[in-house]
Amino acid sequence: MAAVGLRKPSEQSGRSLRIHVVTWNVASAAPPLDLNDLLQLNNQNLNLDIYIIGLQEMNCGIISLLSDMAFEDPWSSFFMDVLSPLSFMKVSCVRMQGLLLLIFAKHQHVPFIQILSTKSTPTGLFGYWGNKGGVNICLKLYGYYISIINCHLPPHLTNNDQRLEHFDRILEMQTFEGLDIPNILDHDLILWFGDMNFRIEDFGLHFVRESVKHQSYSQLWEKDQLSIAKKHDPLLREFHEGPLLFPPTYKFDRHSNNYDTSEKKRKPAWTDRILWRLKRQPQASLQDPSQLAPPFSLSLRSYVSHMMYCISDHKPVTGTFDLEMKPLVSAPLITLTPEGLWTMEKDMLVSYSLASDFLSSPWDWIGLYKVGLRHINDYVTYVWVRDNQVSISDGLNQVYINTTNIPETEEEFLLCYYSSSLQSVVGISKPFQICPRSSLGEDIQGYAHLQI
Repeated sequence: MAAVGLRKPSEQSGRSLRIHVVTWNVASAAPPLDLNDLLQLNNQNLNLDIYIIGLQEMNCGIISLLSDMAFEDPWSSFFMDVLSPLSFMKVSCVRMQGLLLLIFAKHQHVPFIQILSTKSTPTGLFGYWGNKGGVNICLKLYGYYISIINCHLPPHLTNNDQRLEHFDRILEMQTFEGLDIPNILDHDLILWFGDMNFRIEDFGLHFVRESVKHQSYSQLWEKDQLSIAKKHDPLLREFHEGPLLFPPTYKFDRHSNNYDTSEKKRKPAWTDRILWRLKRQPQASLQDPSQLAPPFSLSLRSYVSHMMYCISDHKPVTGTFDLEMKPLVSAPLITLTPEGLWTMEKDMLVSYSLASDFLSSPWDWIGLYKVGLRHINDYVTYVWVRDNQVSISDGLNQVYINTTNIPETEEEFLLCYYSSSLQSVVGISKPFQICPRSSLGEDIQGYAHLQI
């Protein structure tokens, strides 16, 4: 993995990625029928590249956990079903009891995402129980280090000190011993979100509800525990957040937009938050104008809650970001090409070339997928790169894939190269078709005619 970081910077002027972050305490509920608003699927002009989804309080009963170990959990399956037809595939996930963190990316970005580490940090029951804590995915995106944390911190108004202690503990536990990964505070970007459970101090229930009713939030912001803590904690101050221009996201009566009407009548609060921290940029040199523009920057497009979802006592919160960067990696580690006319009646030849700094392994494999794959295990068939090898010359390798058992279909396919050492897809081919047996004779004649 160290070799990947040594690749020469791209000569491209820059790249912009649009990232959509979701955090939602789902209170053990099943997915609703329609998540279009949450995922911004109705916004045709948004052109999202990456989804980062963090859930808290998923159903984590013993029967549910055992079922999810054998099969995909209902939420992951739902997101994959919705996003895969839009050319997104699940890149990585990590779960700790009720906490779930998912990353989806469009196909063209997948070869430039390397999953370096996934971690769970329990903080409940003296640090041994995972009902509270954080889950983290550390990755490289076009050569930049990014850490993503989904957390669930202790509840109740009086536990603010404990929340801050758990925040610090989760951060301190993000170490990567034995791996060539810098300290998390040296990562180019930290995205941190979840049910942080910070509450509104001092004001009584009636004042808070009246302020929310009239959308008069300014006084409430001043007494928000997270806002107060950021004024006194230098490290926490480095984490940014968008303006809280939406109603407090907790606590609602289920299946309604009414704040808590139970006997406890909990005060509304902005418990569900999205924060980010950029690595400190070196001071630009006046003698070098090219350094005036940072090579890696993040800007917030929107930070909103979604009141239409009522399955939980929390409302989901989303943040949409534009990530501007000059890629440190400009070409995939593997370039895949299907050779000749692919048919259902003969072995298929695949050519692939390796970047000079990529070390292949006998455990690497090439998978054949239908376009619209949900995740890396969704292959139709696969071949180990050292098996079925035909030739090797000047960095070009060829293997064949047996397709006699592939069902006939008019759908398009693509090839993915999976690196076992990087635990990531490092190459994806362009979509192509495999000729069904019924049209084989006609297509071969046409292909032969093109060769003349």
